[in-house]
Amino acid sequence: MLKNYLKVAFRNLWKNKGFSFINIAGLAVGMASAILILLWIQNEVSYDGFHAKKDRIYEAWNRAEFSGALHCWNTTPRVLAAAMQRDFPEVEHTCRVDWPRRLLFSIGDKRLMVKGNAVDSIFLQVFSFPMLEGALNGGYNIVITASMSKMLFGKADAMGKVVRIDDKDNYTVTGVLKDLPNNTRFAFDYLLPWAYNRRIGNDDQQWGNNSTRTYVLLKEKASLLSIAPKMNVIKTRYDSTEKNWQMFLYPMDRWRLHSKFTGRVEDGGLIEFVRLFAIIASFILLIACINFMNLSTARSEKRAKEVGIRKVVGAPKGGLIAQFIGESVLISFLAALVAVGIVLLSLPGFNTLTQKQLYIPFGSIWFWVSAIGFILFTGLLAGSYPAFFLSSFQPVKVLKGTFKAANALVTPRKVLVVLQFTFAIILIISTIIVTQQINFGKDREVGYERANMAYHFMTGDIDKNYQLIRQELLSSGAVTAVCRTNSPWTQRYSDTWGFVWKGKDPNDKTDFIRENADQDVVATTGVKLVAGRDLDLVHYLTDSNGILLNESAVKAMHFKDAIGQEIRDDDVVFHVVGVIKDFIIESPYTPITPMVIVGAKQPWYNVVNVRFNSRNSSEANLKKMEAIFRKYNPQYPFEYQLVDEEYTRKFDESRKIGTLAGLFAVLTVFISCLGLFGLATYMAENRVKEIGVRKVLGASVAGITTLLSKDFLMLVLLSFVVATPIAWFAMFKWLQSFPYRVSISWWVFAMAAGLSMAIAVLTVSFQAIRAGMANPARSLRSE
Repeated sequence: MLKNYLKVAFRNLWKNKGFSFINIAGLAVGMASAILILLWIQNEVSYDGFHAKKDRIYEAWNRAEFSGALHCWNTTPRVLAAAMQRDFPEVEHTCRVDWPRRLLFSIGDKRLMVKGNAVDSIFLQVFSFPMLEGALNGGYNIVITASMSKMLFGKADAMGKVVRIDDKDNYTVTGVLKDLPNNTRFAFDYLLPWAYNRRIGNDDQQWGNNSTRTYVLLKEKASLLSIAPKMNVIKTRYDSTEKNWQMFLYPMDRWRLHSKFTGRVEDGGLIEFVRLFAIIASFILLIACINFMNLSTARSEKRAKEVGIRKVVGAPKGGLIAQFIGESVLISFLAALVAVGIVLLSLPGFNTLTQKQLYIPFGSIWFWVSAIGFILFTGLLAGSYPAFFLSSFQPVKVLKGTFKAANALVTPRKVLVVLQFTFAIILIISTIIVTQQINFGKDREVGYERANMAYHFMTGDIDKNYQLIRQELLSSGAVTAVCRTNSPWTQRYSDTWGFVWKGKDPNDKTDFIRENADQDVVATTGVKLVAGRDLDLVHYLTDSNGILLNESAVKAMHFKDAIGQEIRDDDVVFHVVGVIKDFIIESPYTPITPMVIVGAKQPWYNVVNVRFNSRNSSEANLKKMEAIFRKYNPQYPFEYQLVDEEYTRKFDESRKIGTLAGLFAVLTVFISCLGLFGLATYMAENRVKEIGVRKVLGASVAGITTLLSKDFLMLVLLSFVVATPIAWFAMFKWLQSFPYRVSISWWVFAMAAGLSMAIAVLTVSFQAIRAGMANPARSLRSE
């Protein structure tokens, strides 16, 4: 019997090649899209899931109120780890991970800038990054990844080899790690022991300096509930100035997807995008299955006599259902083979788009179990309705030719077409609005001159030779202004709530972005002065105690006239010399934060900023700049960053989401149109004699095209009516997460309606015009 079913199934596929192609192609594209999305989702939900002790690993977080709101964040004092290890018997280990650094590694003539972290030696016992050999010890030792080992030593064994770091200290390789998986929050090519921080003076014992990440491994039977009350008060226990400050432990399984807080409560995060794309994957697969259902039921007349004869000779209804579901599973299997091919071809581009390293794990038994389940699920979903529909035909009516139902106003096929295009139109509207929001952020006034501005980190001898470098840059004609700052102009490295000024409320907890600069910061960055002047150490020696405020800082400090006001930071008194217009240093979708730029009295500099001479070409300016930096810092590579490009990277994540949404919207429309094309083809075939009679009686091609198209266009129009409120509500909720956002305009829906109608017309009209132009003599010859 099984052999007979397979033979019938393959004969039907071969006999109706066009419809078989549409069915398989639609399912294949839908399955391929769903597979790509599921690979992405699997990568996201499995972040850091490979650590053996993941159920006991936590990250220490702060919770405190600033600027009138409760904030949660995951950088902590460097002294917290030792305090927890000492005070909490529930803790097995604590370890710290400092901010990543790019350091110069030298082996003979080979010199490489590599990014890594300084960590406590217990780090590799808390986390399960697989060691190929060795271990992380203290002292002048280092652990490197396999890739870094290959870069430094080629095929030679790295163990015991000595590398020189920043032309200062020699470190011995005592361990080699496997390359990190692509689904971990950590990204390093080397690990230095924490002692490195002490050597460079970066291991302060202040409870007010929240600048490192602290990880905690609880003992096996320890309760998070028992440790929570002690975590709440550990900060205030050691720092009596912060009475309402709390800390808490955050579990590893929440880090990647849930670590966005509003007050005390988790409020979204990447989990929102995981859910969004899971819904999109379901929509696309469902639309592909709807195609199969529609085409199978539309062609029911072709299979009706087969069903009638089988029933007459005794075939049970269950057997017929099994046969038709088996045929849909077979088509699902064939489509899956095509889908895997599409995925393999698409993965390189998809990985580039998502910045991941996704792959199909053919060697995993779970992959094959999941693949079989996915094929069966798709086959059952696509074939269930046609199976029950076809098996329900009554033999007497079928064999008499009277089984056809009247052309009802509402039929399952019409409902499925409406459902299909509803999903497509929702995605079209959503893609347009997402693109609008991205462009809204890109077009927002940034507040400074991004073009012709670049920066270089202060590596090696740049700090020692800065004045010579500055002088030569200016005299070369390549740049018009130079300044030093503690962070790039597109990022914040530091913030503080510790400034004191006249009239400050003792309970004021306004958080200020803190920037350090020496001089000419306005001239270099192109920010706009509202009042006062730039920092100028040449003409005003007291400007080492000068300070600049942005407009938001002036409002926060309630200054009517800010110029000349004194602001105290610990034991240093600064005086305001200028006020600058607000500018965007963080996300262009968030409100401007109060900002203070302190002068050279507190010289904390990481970056040299330059303003290029616009009269020269960029290539000429960079060439001169490179020659000067190489002259005074010959051991380090010249690695500049253009501020305009750096700012554009702020949109990478939102642009990626928008591109993915647009891509899947196009695929959804394509699959929907594929089904519509198949239905239009079958409709034209079924009405070929009617069309012939109409042409003989004088009907025009345009009239016949309209006749055959109008029913489909009415269904698409109904889909738009259904999709509009759903899309509006979804996009309205999404936009609420942006303090700066576009409004939802009526023309977005008009454009979506026009696009969907135009696509439907183009899809259906091809077959309608073809049927209208056919020679009626051929269709009426048998009459």
